[in-house]
Amino acid sequence: MPSDALNTGNASGGSGEWLGLLGWVGLTFLAPAAGATSLPDAWYAGLVKPAWNPPGWVFGPVWTVLYLLMAVAAWMIWRRGGWKIQGAALRIYGIQLGLNAAWSPLFFRFHQPLAAFADIVLLWIAICLTLRAFAKAHKPAAILLIPYLLWVSFAAALNWTLVLLNR
Repeated sequence: MPSDALNTGNASGGSGEWLGLLGWVGLTFLAPAAGATSLPDAWYAGLVKPAWNPPGWVFGPVWTVLYLLMAVAAWMIWRRGGWKIQGAALRIYGIQLGLNAAWSPLFFRFHQPLAAFADIVLLWIAICLTLRAFAKAHKPAAILLIPYLLWVSFAAALNWTLVLLNR
């Protein structure tokens, strides 16, 4: 994770600030990298899906934007005191990243939509806790997480619908 040594403590755009941002982008994009080996397959193609299921090409661009927003939000929090001051909020962020990373293998690799749904419920709770912790430290960072919460809410509804349609 990004080191406090990179935190210059100012908003001047020094090299430490940009290295910190790159660190948070790298850390955040570990979540989708962990699921990269768990992609939709013939099992997923055979599932009954609701009419409102988005086409596959939508997910990549949406998640890319969301992960960038998440990384910037975490970076904004980290800049407000590093791990020493913002450690609790950043740990919650890390927990939600882990839950995020677990969803794709549960659903696509292990073909366990009900377990994936349980994971996404925990993820939703962790995002809410992250958003609350970020709001206490820096409201603009919390605002950046709202699209993520909305998309995960949609994804949870879709996941649950897939469970019900494919019992």
